Amino acid sequence: MKYTTEIIIDLPREEVIKKLDNPDNMKHWQRGLVNYKLLDGTPGKEGAKMELEYKMGKRQMVLTETITKNNFPMEFHANYDTKGVHNIQQNFFHDTADGKTRWVSESEFQFAGFGMKLMGFLMPGAFKKQSLKYLNDFKNFAENGTSVAEDA
Repeated sequence: MKYTTEIIIDLPREEVIKKLDNPDNMKHWQRGLVNYKLLDGTPGKEGAKMELEYKMGKRQMVLTETITKNNFPMEFHANYDTKGVHNIQQNFFHDTADGKTRWVSESEFQFAGFGMKLMGFLMPGAFKKQSLKYLNDFKNFAENGTSVAEDA
């Protein structure tokens, strides 16, 4: 399953990247993030692996992020893996004529196992909706300092 989401952030690209490239800011725009830790490599560099732990209601989820390309301020690509799901993310950042930033996020989900494949087939809109929620949460954090962190 592939789709593209995008958002305009009312900040110059350099400011957007500065906030996006700081792992301590993730909790402010990634709802449910409770912990992250470097597993391998140099933080932010290609090949680096980080474990991301989320709690969504009563559900616990652990993802492994692998950076596949870091060419900030123009692009950042990473893979996210958890049981039954491989997610390929390609993110592009563009300056707009009026000094804002257009963030274009291309998502591809590959599912393993019947249950995950069925969920991807029956609920593709839920995945896109979640991706848009992260973009909007980042926009609110970057522009207004609004945090989704429970302890904020």
